[in-house]
Amino acid sequence: MSLGNKHDVLKTVFGFDDFRRGQEQIVDHLLDGKNSLAVMPTGAGKSLTYQVPALVKGGLSLVVSPLVALMQDQVAALKLAGINAASINSAQSREENVRIWRAVAAGEVPILYLAPERLMTDRMIAALRKISLSLIAIDEAHCISQWGASFRPEYDALSQLRTSFPDTPIAAVTATADEPTRQDIVKKIFGGTAEVYVAGFDRPNIRLAVRAKQRAKEQLLDFLDDHRGNSGIVYTLSRKSSEDYAAFLVEKGFNARAYHAGLKPEERSETQAAFMTEPDLIVCATIAFGMGIDKADVRFVFHADLPGSLDAYYQEIGRAGRDGEPAVAQMVFGAQDINLRRRFIDQEFEDGERLRREHARLSALVAYCEAPDCRRQTLLAYFGEAAKPCGNCDLCLDPDDKTDGTDMAQLVLRAVDATGNRFGATYVIEFLLGKASDKHTANKHDEHAEFGQGQHQAKTFWQSFLRQMVGGGLLERDVSGFGGLSITTKGQNLLDGASTFEFRSNQIPKTRAERVRRSTQDQAAQADVSTDLLQALKKRRTAFAAERGVPPYVIFSDKTLIDMASVRPSNREEFLTVNGVGDAKADQFCEAFLSVLDTFG
Repeated sequence: MSLGNKHDVLKTVFGFDDFRRGQEQIVDHLLDGKNSLAVMPTGAGKSLTYQVPALVKGGLSLVVSPLVALMQDQVAALKLAGINAASINSAQSREENVRIWRAVAAGEVPILYLAPERLMTDRMIAALRKISLSLIAIDEAHCISQWGASFRPEYDALSQLRTSFPDTPIAAVTATADEPTRQDIVKKIFGGTAEVYVAGFDRPNIRLAVRAKQRAKEQLLDFLDDHRGNSGIVYTLSRKSSEDYAAFLVEKGFNARAYHAGLKPEERSETQAAFMTEPDLIVCATIAFGMGIDKADVRFVFHADLPGSLDAYYQEIGRAGRDGEPAVAQMVFGAQDINLRRRFIDQEFEDGERLRREHARLSALVAYCEAPDCRRQTLLAYFGEAAKPCGNCDLCLDPDDKTDGTDMAQLVLRAVDATGNRFGATYVIEFLLGKASDKHTANKHDEHAEFGQGQHQAKTFWQSFLRQMVGGGLLERDVSGFGGLSITTKGQNLLDGASTFEFRSNQIPKTRAERVRRSTQDQAAQADVSTDLLQALKKRRTAFAAERGVPPYVIFSDKTLIDMASVRPSNREEFLTVNGVGDAKADQFCEAFLSVLDTFG
């Protein structure tokens, strides 16, 4: 039975006066019987795009969802709204599932949630065809492309839905899907034809940052200095590492738990429940955690290991800041992470096209990590969006000093050209360093004039430099072969002297102590102020930031502290003359910072 028109349902069931941007367009497509793919960021209201037409159409609508927790949350939300939604899943007893199916068959359930494994059986398909369906919705539709037959073969089997239910409109929704993934979904689920709606991908409230990995646990502690008392997620690559990180954080005084697919169902449920209710819980998890976790106040996501792709990264950081308040996504990564991910891809995918696509996705992620400029521009460009510098990533807020690397980039390009535009980074770096392998000798590349011309730099330097050249679009990796590097049109322009290249010179990892000490010393020396005083002012700023749960720069920028150390104000009037100090900040911080200044005489 229909509950009325779309606006009636929106208001009476969900309590909203108006649709959000993009929602109504998708609702109309489905009400008109058209298949629809909607790509909308987390928090944009994807579920309403199929729940509203389901209730307008009446009868039984089916929602295909990948995780029990996700199904349970959506069913609970609909029940609270007065809708007798239900789910048949493995977390329930057989008796309960039988009871629910009888209610479905009796027409008492308007929306039924099923996992693909339970849906894609001959028996279930036959039973649903007897009832007939008003609408089918596939939630988290990117899983169709990214998990595929090797992990959950029933996702590939969802392509049969359009033939099993030819008169039923199908909706597919996801928060993340690049152009190849969108094409893959449309091809598999809709047979090549569907209405596609892509909303903006930007989540401007999430501050983006990437650091070179050195000692990841220490880097995590460094990061958490600014996030004590906050709820967040630490993503790791393996089950063991998730447990190691959780134990480490507990030892350091944090409220932390591990989460991975190897835990018992009741343990996972307990951790999910705790995450929703405990304001300071940090979950150290594999990718098994997060999908469908509708917690609005997650303040940070920290990647201790490299995610599988930019798509996965975007999906995972999207769990932070769903309330629209400031949140942080920080990642640490190194060359070992990249090599490990490439091995995973080679082991998992045999199909040539899929293998090339996954390597290309990983290469895009590495380019993001090595981005020479605004990180958000690189991220959004991957999803096909142009953007101006965001002012809310590490490269915008605290830009690295850049060094003119045109001569060295030209040297690399000549080396790539000399070796035939077909060898990987390791081979090219060995060529630059003059370290002849058997391959160099066999190819007579050790006899080339450019051989050994890069000995003035270390191997680690060239590794970072080449990654930045790839990230900067001067070189591209042959993802269809063995990762060989070749010169792009942009790279050829630089080689011809028509452009220049600046690189981030601070990519060689430093310890936290070295980083802080050198930064403060350099700042103090440049401004001719006391290093000890500047360090004391920074310490006081950090304390205020921790109390308020904000990054230190929100209190005062380094520039303000340097000016404060130079001006040495002794009263409120003088304090207001410091660059970056207004009335409100003077009211809050004047007394405390004047006290620090007074200590130094």
